Amino acid sequence: MSEFEVSRRRFIGGSAAAGGLATASGISCAAVAQTGSPPTRTPEMIDMTLEVNGRRHTLTVEPRTTLLDALREELGLTGTKKGCDQGSCGACTVHVDGRRVNACLTLAARCQGKAVTTIEGLSRDGELHPMQAAFLAHDGLQCGYCTPGQIMSAVALVEEGRAISDAAIREWMRGNICRCGAYPHILAAIKDIAGSGSEG
Repeated sequence: MSEFEVSRRRFIGGSAAAGGLATASGISCAAVAQTGSPPTRTPEMIDMTLEVNGRRHTLTVEPRTTLLDALREELGLTGTKKGCDQGSCGACTVHVDGRRVNACLTLAARCQGKAVTTIEGLSRDGELHPMQAAFLAHDGLQCGYCTPGQIMSAVALVEEGRAISDAAIREWMRGNICRCGAYPHILAAIKDIAGSGSEG
């Protein structure tokens, strides 16, 4: 293994861990994001409340605002990625009331009164979620862009009891695309957690 590959893996591993720990360590992403002036209110905008990672947020948004844009642009939770913006790649996968959804296809207004969990909300008390740790241990990421969505789907997959075979895991993860082709490592990470019964 070259020195470049070792350095690259250390960088990616450190970045993934830091992103996952941002909320747990008390860093307010929203405070970082809201350094500019608030958007000008227009007549069609609505007031709404979102419960994200156990915290309530009051927002003023357009009715057509997606959950993805509310998370990234309004709350500064940029761990949820914008990939295809058409529900085809899975990079924006989050949990709403424990079920995985494509945030780019979900209206924020429809999530009022529901519990939203993003990649930032998986870690607890400064510790990575077991699935996050497994992805690092099995090198289940390369560029890392799809990784938050992959992890969110993987957590739900195990919790749903669908990780019963390699074929089943591949079938239930097919909505998450990895352009780097890290699929064998992702599969290994999921099998590790499913086999240990450690779901967080």
